[in-house]
Amino acid sequence: MRLIITLFMLAFAQLFFNIAAASPHAPVNVSTHKAEKKSAREDERRKRRVVKTTTKKTRLSPVQKLKTKKQKKVELTAKQIPAKKTSLKTARLSTKEKKRYGHQRLLKNADASETGTIKMSKSHRQRYQKARETAMTKLMGQLGKPYQWGGTSPHTGFDCSGLVWYAYKDLVKFKIPRTANEMYHLRDAAPIKRESLEKGDLVFFRINGRGTADHVGVYLGDGKFIQSPRTGKDIQISALGEDYWQRHYIGARRVMTPKTIR
Repeated sequence: MRLIITLFMLAFAQLFFNIAAASPHAPVNVSTHKAEKKSAREDERRKRRVVKTTTKKTRLSPVQKLKTKKQKKVELTAKQIPAKKTSLKTARLSTKEKKRYGHQRLLKNADASETGTIKMSKSHRQRYQKARETAMTKLMGQLGKPYQWGGTSPHTGFDCSGLVWYAYKDLVKFKIPRTANEMYHLRDAAPIKRESLEKGDLVFFRINGRGTADHVGVYLGDGKFIQSPRTGKDIQISALGEDYWQRHYIGARRVMTPKTIR
């Protein structure tokens, strides 16, 4: 009887275990569930993280460096081609302008050399030209008058420096000196080369050996100058190319410029 009861209990226990294993609401181990959740979260975090790619600099061989340099040069020349084309166009235009407007360019350069400045207003140019004409008129009006040592007036006559002083004293901003040597060393008068002489420039000579310069005249253009030579002679026009004046010529100064006129 006891044997039957034990067998019956074993069968019932076996049946109970089978039903418990087959049921969907089987008990779950808490520790394993937590471990699974943690692993899932870590997987999601790994997916969200941006993977940083580390690029290692590779050393190039000498042959590879030469190739890269050649490639860069080719790219630069390709970029510079259009700029060269434009520069060629501008060069062609400039040559055309030289051909078409060469005469006008020469006139502009002549004005610049004549006035001593590149740009000058119309009114200032007229004032400068008028001042030059006034100086030339005053000088030419004294032709034939006698030489007078120390003279500075048309009524008494002129010496060489007195004639220059009379012509320019009221036309320039600075004070004109009284002697030829002082005029030669005047800071406000720029030195001029002989081949660059213009109408109105002062030409200086050393005749008697007194100081640097002891005689002065005013250049009139075409190789001629006006002067008051010496006692017993009248104010006259002489040629700068004569042997006598070439031997004694020492230099020239420009007193009247667009900047120095009043």
